[in-house]
Amino acid sequence: MFKPVRRSLPLYARDIMSTPAIIAHEKTPLRELSKIMCDNRVGSVIIVGDDEKIRGIVTERDIICAAGKAEATLDMPAWGFMTPDPVTVTPETPLTDVIEKMTDLGVRHMPVVDKDGKPLGMISARDIVAAMELFSKMFRGK
Repeated sequence: MFKPVRRSLPLYARDIMSTPAIIAHEKTPLRELSKIMCDNRVGSVIIVGDDEKIRGIVTERDIICAAGKAEATLDMPAWGFMTPDPVTVTPETPLTDVIEKMTDLGVRHMPVVDKDGKPLGMISARDIVAAMELFSKMFRGK
């Protein structure tokens, strides 16, 4: 009896992550972070300390929330409004695990780091959608 072979395309974070990582120091002011995001056309910036290890992430949502606070200024440093200690993945993390983490956490950006915690890149919801579109075209033969 013929038994169909189930095939899967092994995909990992490294296959779809955006590189290089867009990073800024934890003392970078809100004004500069906004400019970095606009200049690079991204929705998030990875925040690092002096040791270049990830300390947090600043997203468009973080900037909007910071701007709504009475004490907010354009000179406010990233450490004052970033999301600290974000969940991260490594380049070897299976894409299915990345998607599951992003869904469970309700986040649109997932930093990719090396074994020492230094940022390598970012996976955004946009990266996942673009990969799905490519795979859809591949499987449809276009």
